[in-house]
Amino acid sequence: VKKGQVHILLGENGAGKTTFLSILCGLIKNDSGTVEIDEVKFLSDDFYHVFGYVPQSPALYVDLTCNEFLEYICALKSIDKNQIDHTLRLVNLYDQKYIKIKKLSGGMRQRLSIAQAIINDPQILLLDEPTTYLDMSYQLEVLEVLEKLNKEKNITVVIVLHELNNACRFADNIIGFKKGK
Repeated sequence: VKKGQVHILLGENGAGKTTFLSILCGLIKNDSGTVEIDEVKFLSDDFYHVFGYVPQSPALYVDLTCNEFLEYICALKSIDKNQIDHTLRLVNLYDQKYIKIKKLSGGMRQRLSIAQAIINDPQILLLDEPTTYLDMSYQLEVLEVLEKLNKEKNITVVIVLHELNNACRFADNIIGFKKGK
C-alpha cells in the first residue's frame, strides 16, 4: 500500500473485511502474519498513532456538542484541543460546532466520526462501510470529505464496502474479498 492512495476492500457480508480492519485496530488478535507500517510494528506503542478508525456504526455521545465530543477525544488521545477547529473545518462541520450530536443528520454524524478519527493527523484512515444507512446525498457528502482529506492531507484511505458505490470513483485499488477465502 503506497502512501496517499485510496483502497477499497470490496466483498459480500461475512467475507472478512471488518475482521481485517479489527485486526489492524487491535480489536481482534491475528492468527498469523504480521502488520507493519513504515517499519512500525503492529501493536507497538507507536502503532496506534499511525491510523484513524471509523467504525460502521459510529459511537458518539449524542448529548454532547460536536466540540465537547472532540474535546473528549483529544483528552483520550492526549492531543492538543487546538486541533478541533481545524478538524471541524476539514469535515465541513465547523458551523455545527456547538450543536448537540443528537440534532445532527446521519451524514453529519458520519463526518463527526471521521473527525474523531483524523484529529490525531493519522497517516492511514480505516473506514468500515462509512456510507451504509445513508441516502445518496449524504453518501456523496461523506465521500467528498474523504476525497478532500486524501488529496489535501495525503492520507492513505482504506474503505470497506459490501457493494460497489460512488467511493470507487476515486479509488486507486479495489481489493476483492470472498467468503471462505
